[in-house]
Amino acid sequence: MHHILLPVNKKIYFASDFHLGAPNMAASREREKIIIKWLDEIAEDAQHIFLVGDLFDFWFEYKQVIPKGYTRLLGKLAELSDKGIGISVFIGNHDMWMNGYFEDELSIPVYFEPQTYTLGSKRFYIGHGDGLGPGDHGYKFLKKVFRNPVCRWLFSVLHPSWGIGLANYFSRKSRAATGGELEKFLGEENEWLAIYSKEILQKEHFDYFIYGHRHLPLDLKVGPDSRYINLGDWINYFTYAVFDGETTALKKYER
Repeated sequence: MHHILLPVNKKIYFASDFHLGAPNMAASREREKIIIKWLDEIAEDAQHIFLVGDLFDFWFEYKQVIPKGYTRLLGKLAELSDKGIGISVFIGNHDMWMNGYFEDELSIPVYFEPQTYTLGSKRFYIGHGDGLGPGDHGYKFLKKVFRNPVCRWLFSVLHPSWGIGLANYFSRKSRAATGGELEKFLGEENEWLAIYSKEILQKEHFDYFIYGHRHLPLDLKVGPDSRYINLGDWINYFTYAVFDGETTALKKYER
């Protein structure tokens, strides 16, 4: 359990699913500028910023190479980190192959599994959300394959021009095939992350469950004093959540 104190007049922010790189670099760069503007604005009162997965449509760290682009975002995160604003990054299903760059260059921790936090006086369960809850056994198997060190090494021996180009192609194909399904509200009784959160509540209390992945802004009651918040995305919704020490609210960034 991580503990983060929240001084008076400070807030904690959550965002996910920027998918920078999609659908092309020109459109991505315009979206990146909007994200930078949002980060500049929240820096005024941010104590901590949680970036909850799929910041990039694809990311792979070779030993001496990272994907081209995203200079504005990486520079802004370094600037905020250097100013003392806490930042935590969670990997998603599109950017799971991180390996030290954020920690070494930006002093930002990266988490591969959901984490638990006490923020101020509230308890939070935070994760990207992919592969959690019932069903989706095919994806859960593929996730194990992609996370396997041998598979990662096999990909790393490809020249970056081939490897990143191939991965970007399949990333676009995957998003085209599943993106619309992820954005459909399934009904509270069928929302697998809500079901997963309720199962956790059988064992341990959390005030808030924060996820990304669904690309659909959601705020659902999952217990008498517990809520499941899905952060939406920055492709269609430009939504984020903010915790002020008492309540967590889902908001839309007005560009």
